Amino acid sequence: MTESMSPYMSSPRVTVLGVQPGDPPFRIVEIDGEMVRMATSMTDVILAAADAGITIHDLDDPDAVRWVGGGKLTWRLH
Repeated sequence: MTESMSPYMSSPRVTVLGVQPGDPPFRIVEIDGEMVRMATSMTDVILAAADAGITIHDLDDPDAVRWVGGGKLTWRLH
């Protein structure tokens, strides 16, 4: 199999981990595998990325952001 025929696996630089208990609940944002910020909203994720020089145009793009334990609308514990 040639390289062009191999399945593409994205590895986004930004990872948002699952919701953690707190007041308010938060999610940890990792960039390049290192924790950089606690986020309480999508805006916090975009700002964390911008601080690292990363522009995110689409929070649903799996090449831009990896969401763990819920998507971009998950900000509370269930």
